[in-house]
Amino acid sequence: MTIENLYEVSLECHKRAKGKFSVVPKIEINNIDDLSIYYSPGVAEPCRKIGENKENAYEYTGKGNLVAIITDGSAVLGLGDIGPEAGIPILEGKCMLFKKLAGVDAIPIAIGTKDTEDIIKTIKLISPSFGAIDLEDIGAPRCIEIETRLKNELDIPVFHDDQHGAAIATGAGLINSFKLIGKRFEDVKVVVNGAGAAGSSIIKMLIALGVRDILAVDKFGILRRSDKALYDFSMAYLAEITNVNDIKGDLNTAIVGADVFIGVSIANILTKEMVKKMNNDAVIFGMANPNPEIMPSDALEAGARIVGTGRSDYPNQINNILAFPGIFKGALRAKAKKITESMKMAAAYGIASLIKDKELKEDYIVPGPLDMRLAETVARAVEKEARREGICRDS
Repeated sequence: MTIENLYEVSLECHKRAKGKFSVVPKIEINNIDDLSIYYSPGVAEPCRKIGENKENAYEYTGKGNLVAIITDGSAVLGLGDIGPEAGIPILEGKCMLFKKLAGVDAIPIAIGTKDTEDIIKTIKLISPSFGAIDLEDIGAPRCIEIETRLKNELDIPVFHDDQHGAAIATGAGLINSFKLIGKRFEDVKVVVNGAGAAGSSIIKMLIALGVRDILAVDKFGILRRSDKALYDFSMAYLAEITNVNDIKGDLNTAIVGADVFIGVSIANILTKEMVKKMNNDAVIFGMANPNPEIMPSDALEAGARIVGTGRSDYPNQINNILAFPGIFKGALRAKAKKITESMKMAAAYGIASLIKDKELKEDYIVPGPLDMRLAETVARAVEKEARREGICRDS
């Protein structure tokens, strides 16, 4: 199926379905006794218990398994600032995936403002209903400020999936890639093209994994300490933790001698000629959607050994779908108050662990997104780490 045909079929399916999920009661009301128990007057008793201690909401309501997926529609992947209503199909899709893959309930919420303070205030005001907040498709660097503030001001997990889901999936892919090709994180040179929300989180994950030599490339070229005055606060921070030799240049300069290229930018920016300048056994993750930074066939023809994209119609889908169902399932099950860096790292190793050494090959470095082992494996790893850190409500 061509991409044009896929779009046509998708549009018709969305029109016919009128949305991708529905709210279905867990309880059947078949008679007056049922009505009395689950509504009036019986419902007064759990209300009283929660009034005495708000933590009882986790025992008597669905709060502990309910995620709010929130967007302002300002940075919809591959489409840009198209507005909150236009972001709803993605939110509905994630609601469907949360339930299908992890058994987690989710509600889509599109917010009609791009004002940082208004978004933070709105999320804080609605937060009592939810066990966790999933931020989606909010533009950088606002998304970083919004997430940071909410993590500090709420006592439930707040997770910007475009940042951290992509980083976790990337980490998992590299763990298994290096296992297959025999390289070490400490020894490789990595180029990250795209220094926005996803790029910033990926770089932090790479550093946590042990990578020392990272060049971040954006519209300014290679980020440099010398040019920090040109950048927003997020890029300025990335300039401080990358490019140790303060190299000046563009992607064509950065790619020379690189072991890994990670793209979270735009289509077709990496050429065959650039790939040929990389080290042997190069790993390329071109995660721009809908079209990657280089098509897999071109990357392989130019000499890359392992190639991943963000798409489901190619092998090695390096996409946040590998991470978010299990991350939230584990955090909710643990009644964690937040999602920490070590929980994200546990998720990356959890994803990677599903492929045994004897199964590893160039076109199979991460599990498929619909592998039904995935969410539970990640959830167990995340829950275990949350309990080890002592950040659970019952700790």
